[in-house]
Amino acid sequence: MRITEVTAFGVSVPTPPHAQVDLGFGRSVKRDAVLVRVQTEAGITGWGESHHGRAPGTVAHLINTALAPLLTGADAADVTGAGGTLASAQLRGLGLGTAAAIAMSGIDLALWDIRAKAAGWPLHRLLGGAPRAIPAYAGGVALGYQPPAALTDEVHRLRERGFRAVKLRVGDGPGVDAERVAAVREAHPDTTILTDANTAYTREQALAVLPVLAEHDVGWLEEPLPRNDPEGYAELARRGAVALAAGENHFTRYEFAELVRAGSIRVLQPDLSKVGGLTEALRVAALASAWHLPVHPHTASTGVNMAATVHFLAAIDNAGYFEADVSANAALHTDLTSAPFIPGQDGTVRPLDAPGTGVDIDEEFLAAHPLLDGPGFR
Repeated sequence: MRITEVTAFGVSVPTPPHAQVDLGFGRSVKRDAVLVRVQTEAGITGWGESHHGRAPGTVAHLINTALAPLLTGADAADVTGAGGTLASAQLRGLGLGTAAAIAMSGIDLALWDIRAKAAGWPLHRLLGGAPRAIPAYAGGVALGYQPPAALTDEVHRLRERGFRAVKLRVGDGPGVDAERVAAVREAHPDTTILTDANTAYTREQALAVLPVLAEHDVGWLEEPLPRNDPEGYAELARRGAVALAAGENHFTRYEFAELVRAGSIRVLQPDLSKVGGLTEALRVAALASAWHLPVHPHTASTGVNMAATVHFLAAIDNAGYFEADVSANAALHTDLTSAPFIPGQDGTVRPLDAPGTGVDIDEEFLAAHPLLDGPGFR
């Protein structure tokens, strides 16, 4: 089952003004993604997703010009060998590091889709899992910087959809952040509240807000600081009573090994479209399991990554939450792809039962939404 072609597609969907959300890294003006299609001589096609990395055209170009030629003619079933080839060429020596890990992720996911389709099994079964229910929290590009009353109303609507956990965006400033968290807690006392600062805090701001988050029983504070401030994370972990979360901006098992070794981060959040793909995510999960840490993956953009993530969670022994994207601009997983998971009425999701990831791609929608240059957040 030889690989005949590897192709990456950049895709963009503008967000209308009424649906735009302010977050720690800016205002969402469009949703970008990079889909990766791997075709084989056996006629089996696999689809994967590479994170846009705020530079989707660059990621797609890297795949199409540098990585695709390395795998043409290779055995599509040899996922480990393919990963080794790409790592040798791009992650070591003269490679591009982060960009390469993101680019490799989409190829790896597509190869796993092919393997499961060839076996005639859903991906979770191929991985040794079962169609178990996975708890989900409401996240994505939503629950952003807005008046407390509007935020509590948004949480109320999500509760009506079955969610029992939500992730609020913080990083707007300790005072306004505390006001929003307090309002949601008062209005929804039995809701699990998680928070994400998108690296927008200084150390002093994070230290100021941690006691308030603890007072309102917040489950975790995600990425309060940039990923390159391990000393800051260590200080927050020593002085705060709220678990710190990180991982969506960490790449490969080697960076996660450093996170675990440092001991500051108790909530690990690899993103299958960033970390190096499903292969690398499985290695991260095994590492975390040895340290008795749960894995709560970050999910992004399209139904391809979302479906693969649910399969992944259904197959590991330390599965945490699935991040359900409740963004108003959700076309990348409602129109570009078929439904990526089976939703429950109790705030859970289950993996699809069809072979592979189970997701179908609407190639007409893909062709009708080419990449739009410019950042997705401003």
